[in-house]
Amino acid sequence: MSETVRVLQIAAEIRRYNLEVFRISQTHWTQVGQQRLASGELLLYSGHDEENDPHVQGVAMMLSKQAQNALIGWESHGPRIIKASFKTKKQSTTMKVIQCYETTNDYNYEFY
Repeated sequence: MSETVRVLQIAAEIRRYNLEVFRISQTHWTQVGQQRLASGELLLYSGHDEENDPHVQGVAMMLSKQAQNALIGWESHGPRIIKASFKTKKQSTTMKVIQCYETTNDYNYEFY
């Protein structure tokens, strides 16, 4: 199954369950960027720096149109951490959403 099909399936589930932010681990994508889908959702992703790097780890967030309107900004912190900041209805309050990925088998505890 191609990555594009998976992304479209996730977008359909976001709409089906009326979710605003959907966090994704172990994307296996490289590089850092964002992609707006034809259906309106925004995909933010963070992987290894170079396209020829190993396709391991990687994190992402998919945002609904409403979440995009509240998005202040987002940051990549390498292939295992992504952070997005959102405005809230309460003035001077910002909500930060962090997605991180840590392998669970056969690795040391360097993440912690």
